[in-house]
Amino acid sequence: MIYANLYEFRLIQKIINSLFLEKKRYFLPNIYGNKMKVRYLSTLLLVILMATSCIESNENPLLQKWNTVYNTPPFSQIEDEHYLPAFIESAKIHKEEIQRIIDNPEPPSFENTIVALEQSGELLERTSKIFGAMLESMNSEKITEIAKIVMPKLAEHQDEINLNPKLFERVKIVFNQRKSLNLTNEQMILLENYYKDFVRGGANLNAEDKENLTKINARLSVLSIQFSENTLNETNEFELVIEDKKDLAGLPESVIIASSETAKERGKDGKWVFTTQKSSMIPFLQYAENRKLREKLYRAYFMKGDKNDKYDNKEIVVEIAKLRLQKAKLLGYKNHAEFVLEENMAKNPQNVYERLNQLWKPAIKRATEERDEMQRMIRDEGNSFQLMPWDWWFYSEKVKLAKYNLNEDELRPYFKLENVIQGAFTLANELFGIKFIERNDIEKYHPDVKVFEVTEADGKHIGILYTDYFPRQSKRSGAWMEEFQTQHKIDGKNIYPIIYNVGNFSKPTADKPSLLSLDETLTLFHEFGHALHGLLSDCNYESLAGTQTPIDFVEFPSQLMENWALHPDFIKKYAKHYQTGEVIPDELIAKLKNAELFNQGFATVEYLAAAFLDMDWHTITDEKNLDVIDFENASMKRIGLIDEIIPRYRTTYFNHIFGGGYSAGYYSYIWAELLDADAFAYFEQSGNILNKEIAKKYRDFIISKGGTENSMELYKKFRGKEPGIEALLKKRGLN
Repeated sequence: MIYANLYEFRLIQKIINSLFLEKKRYFLPNIYGNKMKVRYLSTLLLVILMATSCIESNENPLLQKWNTVYNTPPFSQIEDEHYLPAFIESAKIHKEEIQRIIDNPEPPSFENTIVALEQSGELLERTSKIFGAMLESMNSEKITEIAKIVMPKLAEHQDEINLNPKLFERVKIVFNQRKSLNLTNEQMILLENYYKDFVRGGANLNAEDKENLTKINARLSVLSIQFSENTLNETNEFELVIEDKKDLAGLPESVIIASSETAKERGKDGKWVFTTQKSSMIPFLQYAENRKLREKLYRAYFMKGDKNDKYDNKEIVVEIAKLRLQKAKLLGYKNHAEFVLEENMAKNPQNVYERLNQLWKPAIKRATEERDEMQRMIRDEGNSFQLMPWDWWFYSEKVKLAKYNLNEDELRPYFKLENVIQGAFTLANELFGIKFIERNDIEKYHPDVKVFEVTEADGKHIGILYTDYFPRQSKRSGAWMEEFQTQHKIDGKNIYPIIYNVGNFSKPTADKPSLLSLDETLTLFHEFGHALHGLLSDCNYESLAGTQTPIDFVEFPSQLMENWALHPDFIKKYAKHYQTGEVIPDELIAKLKNAELFNQGFATVEYLAAAFLDMDWHTITDEKNLDVIDFENASMKRIGLIDEIIPRYRTTYFNHIFGGGYSAGYYSYIWAELLDADAFAYFEQSGNILNKEIAKKYRDFIISKGGTENSMELYKKFRGKEPGIEALLKKRGLN
């Protein structure tokens, strides 16, 4: 089926518009531009026609009530063709629900307006969550094309709600009466959030500005998809193929075997393949003696989106930055960061820059010392070359071995994935008494996935946790937590959370299980902390539950979990040799403890550089003459980043801020680390890092509360005071 002209494309788009929002106007004809090719049109229109062909069907599982265990998604029944009809129908239902709120003849009240708004759009939310999970973890050309159709329409749908003057008038009436309504604290927060969301969504704009805002939001939704798609495609496309075994010199046997398995998966038997997935790349950078190949692999990583080819992201970045600035100015802000930070703990860009600068000076000093130490080692070996970014992992590993007699590869056998998962579960059990029971009767979306029921100590159901930890070409890089269902309550009935954790950890080989690095171990504990935040939520309203907190608070519960992972008083509970079952020996634990501050200058500087870059992009006030490379170079020069370190994420593959929801928010990890360092010090100072009394306070005042109270007030209820910076500086060895 071939559609060779734009007329047919526009005709189908008009049909989709009519079905989705009952509008008879073209669907953003400039979104794809003149570069769209016939092949792309064919694929896209085929997806649309397949979807519309089943729109009348009563068999779409996304539109039905599920008779599954704990309302878990029936993945085996859901086909790609179901998504678009489900979005169209659920958006229509949501629109009808909104109209009933507007048409309600009763005077606006908290229940008939705010609660009604909160409980509307259930089907659309459910469909969006499942589709979002597949877009991130089970992507395909078809899924991506559906996203490019749906995302701008969802943005437009949300704008229709935010910009509806009659609906806003009802919300405003309730808001203006708030002091006389005798609301609970949670209800007051919900009301205030809805009012602010309408204002921040453009409700007070004039008609022309509302139309401009709608166009900006729709365009931004497409650009973020394109950015992420380019990054994923380039990650999947690059392979470092090694044919000569001499080029594997220095690599541990486990790394060689893993690369051989990757080669077989990619049809290159008898060879070794490394990719820019960190589980493949970092071990190569740590151990490979072939310096040219280290450079080749690392260059492929840090040049993603910056090769002036079909996956280049520079034009997309510039357009996103400009549109975000335009949107901020439309809404009355100087820049995008001011708009974002108003709702965060940081409140404004100045506070963020102050925190980053406070840490930058000691961090860059430490990183410079680390660089000089490695440079001396290079010279002592009789080499004359200057340390470069692709040398850092290799020589830091050598320095660590020389100073602490610690080789990370000797630690891997004690961090079998299943043991690390059990370690996280044990920690949750020790702190909160909860249990994790594997369920093989609940459907999965991929064979790699495992499913666990989470219960209280007495067996009472809490929620469901999916884990998905191995890389594949359909999955974006990184690690994250999300929800298929958020905890909340309807008419007193608890709706249980359904959470998933995703990672890209070292895969098992033919003769070895998945053995994690220290970084991967910490990442698993980190994402598990997010999962607990969702699982242990106890809130009435979905938009305030679980991880629905300011972005610079949401990383606190996740980062807190990392503190236990390698602590001498906990590590023996799960770190056991995968072959012998031997508990990790005291000698190795002592080495870990001695080396815990090693390379912290690099780790802090690499992160802070990316945080500065994010803030610089989103504090621009002039959209003229933006050049991505010039801008990035100027940003790094301004802070004095040394040549041997590259930001953790360069602009062209900084998916957190251009493909995800962390724009003007990447600083949040270090902001939240102030809280997690102070909170863990609370446990340590009690003399018991598994202190159940403190853990109960943490559950009661932090992770069960979601966004139902001011974040700092919640922290003070837990800790008894505001956090100081001393624990953070000590943790990173910067004091």
